[in-house]
Formats: sequence, structure tokens, C-alpha cells
Amino acid sequence: MNATFYARTSDHGYETCVEHLSMTGCLAGGFAQSFGHLDDGLLAGLVHDLGKYSDALKKSDPTLDLRLRDYMCSQFFDIRTFGAVMTTFVKGSLSCGQVRGPVQLGFARSIDPVNVQEISITRIAVTTEADAADKNNTMGNKFIIPYGLYRMNGYISAKLAQNVTGFCNEDLDMLWRAILNMFEFDRSAARGNMAVRKLYVFKHSSALGDAPSWKLFDSIDVHKRDGVDVARSFGDYEVHVNRETIPDSVNVSEMVDHTL
Repeated sequence: MNATFYARTSDHGYETCVEHLSMTGCLAGGFAQSFGHLDDGLLAGLVHDLGKYSDALKKSDPTLDLRLRDYMCSQFFDIRTFGAVMTTFVKGSLSCGQVRGPVQLGFARSIDPVNVQEISITRIAVTTEADAADKNNTMGNKFIIPYGLYRMNGYISAKLAQNVTGFCNEDLDMLWRAILNMFEFDRSAARGNMAVRKLYVFKHSSALGDAPSWKLFDSIDVHKRDGVDVARSFGDYEVHVNRETIPDSVNVSEMVDHTL
């Protein structure tokens, strides 16, 4: 069954739901762009009327929830990549539901215990009239880690990408670029020298995988070099890939130095 749903009437006639939500999204995105949140404003405008939908509307089109989910996945990279919970929490309303993204990243853990150091800082800046009258500086503390090498494992489900969100090869290329450059364009005093030093990618010949993930992760060994007591640079570590434990049907590549 094909049906057209209208959102409102205007001086130009009837506005369909798609027209109304699209125009509202563009307006909201334009307003939010002024303070750096264009995507958030666009999303808010696109979904602002979802609570007005009723059970009767969903009964007339049982696929409406799925079509809305597919629309959100097609428009937003983060949703089709990492998933999202898009429930409206309004009884009987339309809901995009929970989308399981094909890309899942675990927590990063340091290879060795890190040494946290505390340093004192002095702020000499007058921000209020009271500060100008009463004090000349402010003392504070910062915590730094002289050096730490962290390892994080990630997973990409080809089946979820294919059957649910539409995550494609172009999205995958963008994900690799984002991971490789995520610290290059987000510098701060607290993490000024952070960088991605190695990125190993395992590519299977089958969508269901040719080997369990733990086996592939275990094939990469990271340890301090002989004679190094406390690591203070990446060069103090040795990274070894044991190819004998990796099936021939799995291709492994290193994307930072392209050493494999």
C-alpha cells in the first residue's frame, strides 16, 4: 500500500511529512551552525514531529519504523557506523528503535602500567572585577603521563553492515582516515603528542569470518625491548606479527607505515 502523509497546510498548500521535516531540518541546522552544531540542529529538525505519529499511522504502514531507520542510517555516518538508540519515549509514537552498528571499538588499555605525575600551574588572568581587586593569580594542578602505549581492539561486522545499516567501503575508508588522523586535528596541552602509531587491519574472505577475533588479536605481540626498564617512547617497544597463526584466507595489513 502506498500512502502520502501530510504534516500541515501553508500558504502554498499542503506540506507532506517529508517536505515539512526536511525544511525544518534545514532551518534548524542553519541556526545551529552559528555555534558549531549543524548536524545536531539538522537531526533535531528531522525528528521534531515524530511524537505526533499515532498507532493508527503505524497500522496503515507497518514498515514505517524500518523505513525511518533506513533513512537515518542513509543520512548520518555515525549512525550507520556505530549505531544509535533512537527511541522517542512517547507511548504509541513512531520510533526508529535501536540500531546496532557494524563497528564496535573496545576500551584501550596500556601495555604497561603508567606513571601519573602531578604538576602545578599558575593562572595569571583576570576574569572578573572581583579577581582584579582581590587576587593576582590562581594556583592549580594538572596530571600528566610521561609516556604510555595503549592498545585497542575493534570489530566490524560485515553482516550488520550489509543487512542493517548500509555501511559501505567508502564509509570504511573514511573510518580509517578518521582513526589515523584523530589526534592531528584535536591537539591540546594535555595530549599534545598523542598519535596513532600502528593500525593493523584483518580482512576475511567470508562475511562470517575465517578465524575468531581473539586468535587474530593474539597474533600481534607488543612488548618492551630488551634492556628497557621504563618505556619513554614508541621506540622502546617492539611490535611483532606472528603470521604463522593467521590463516592464509585472512589478509593483514598495517595502515600507518605500510610495513606489511
